[in-house]
Amino acid sequence: MAAAYTVAQYLVDRLIEVGLGHMFAVPGDYCGPFLEALDATPGIERVPNINELGSGYAADGYARFTGIGAACVQYGVGTFSALCPAAGSYVERLPVAIISSSPSTRARIQELTQGVLYHHSTGDLEADRDVYSHVTVASEIITDPDDAPSQIDGAIVAMLSYHRPIYLEVIQNVWNLPCAKPKGSLVPVIPTSDAATLAAALDAAWDRIQGARSPVLWYGVEIQRYGLQALAQQIVDASGLPFTTTSLGKTVLDEAQPLFIGTYSGPASPAVTRAVVDNSDAVLALGTIITDDYLNIMASSYGQMVEVNDEECRVGYAQFNQVTLADFLQELLERFKTSPGYPKAFTPPTPTPDPDPEEAAYPEGVLTYNRFYRQLTDWMKAEGLFDETVLVLGESTSLYVFGNLMGLPQNSFVAQAAWGSLGHETGCALGVALGSGKRPFVVAGDGGFMMICQEISSLVRARVPAAVFVMSNQGYAIEQAFVDLKAFTPQGEFAPFDVLPTWDYGALAKAFGAVGFRASTREELEAALGAVKGLVDVPALIEIVIPPKDLAPQLFRLAYVPPSQSMYAQTHAPPEEA
Repeated sequence: MAAAYTVAQYLVDRLIEVGLGHMFAVPGDYCGPFLEALDATPGIERVPNINELGSGYAADGYARFTGIGAACVQYGVGTFSALCPAAGSYVERLPVAIISSSPSTRARIQELTQGVLYHHSTGDLEADRDVYSHVTVASEIITDPDDAPSQIDGAIVAMLSYHRPIYLEVIQNVWNLPCAKPKGSLVPVIPTSDAATLAAALDAAWDRIQGARSPVLWYGVEIQRYGLQALAQQIVDASGLPFTTTSLGKTVLDEAQPLFIGTYSGPASPAVTRAVVDNSDAVLALGTIITDDYLNIMASSYGQMVEVNDEECRVGYAQFNQVTLADFLQELLERFKTSPGYPKAFTPPTPTPDPDPEEAAYPEGVLTYNRFYRQLTDWMKAEGLFDETVLVLGESTSLYVFGNLMGLPQNSFVAQAAWGSLGHETGCALGVALGSGKRPFVVAGDGGFMMICQEISSLVRARVPAAVFVMSNQGYAIEQAFVDLKAFTPQGEFAPFDVLPTWDYGALAKAFGAVGFRASTREELEAALGAVKGLVDVPALIEIVIPPKDLAPQLFRLAYVPPSQSMYAQTHAPPEEA
């Protein structure tokens, strides 16, 4: 007799159908039947991770390039570990499926009637689903094979429609029970705009654009997430307006074009970017997720902005309901294409470059944040590596330093700049590599790297030649900057809770099976980069030794609060070097 078609197979087949080619996983006995079905099915590959945090981050990185990611983790101990990555995917609009399994029907009855606490259970058999309901668009427990197809299909459609995570938990004995085979195809539900409201929003936005002295386009990550990159580029071409991006949205468009003015990250932005954006009287924030990096522009320009994303459409203080980002962009493009005077001519200003106190504070050969940034990116450009790599930045000083880089190709920069979980950069590198087909160049803070260092082993196992640069200053520098900038002065000290232990990164690389390097000077970095370039199927871990009190000017500008604006004026006084 032919084997019955099972719930496990149904889920595998539906995930393949919607484009999943890799499943990141940490095994668990409850999930065993699902993983067996996964391994037996052509067209999808199980990718092992060392821990569930790594699985979630990898799925997040994978979804950034493929439009869908998935992680299979053990119930309770695994799902709660993967909750942080899932929350980040939720905030940053990424379709990721977290798949788990829980005690069987018999075990549940025994737990309820006899008080037997099964392994990894909190005692509340619905706890995992309930917790995930806060960071997903569908959170399901599947207990009946007859209901499994509709529950799975509904969750996957929600994931694709809202570009956000889902949680699917199947109780252990249901995996191998027979169920109906898939019917039809799963497609996202595309929202539509109310025609009259859309027209009113466009009229209001167009009046503001026409009446403005210097409009600027400010693109966010939703441009990439919702497949609107070609449309956004057409708007740039038709309007002739300068454009910038958020840190999270960096490289949603090719940056090697004259109208790109740099990535806007508030005070941490390059001088030319700040000059254009801060002087604009009509910032068009399109597809942006506006975080507290942008408090300055929200304070100064909220009433002059046009802001359209998947949650709101507003022109100044006027709100317009039921207007989609895609429809707004399409209609805005038509206005630019059919109105005289477009495309406009744009001449970028030439502001005075920002001073770099690092240059004067340290001897020429010593590496600092900005010296490392310049040497690495100059080398990558000279070697023609920008098209072959993806820069992956952690939530650290380096994010704001490397955010100043211009000329990157489309979809070549990854940063969890909204959720900001330390360790995401190294954890997501495996997913970035498999999803993009390119080599990840990761720049991690040492504090973030310490949280997820085991994923170097996952990269080794998958034979991914990622280059992981760890900025080794033995402290949570970005945290310290927001606590007390005086710590970076010669007389200052880091808070005890911002000091990190000393690690032997070379020994760590060897233990994991990677290749290790250490660079504290330009010459040592040059030698390491030459060696890293030749690696084909093994990752490199490169310790970049920088002075503990090196304060990048980008971070200083971001963290500094003028005394007139702060109740902690003395704490936030600028360091002497700046």
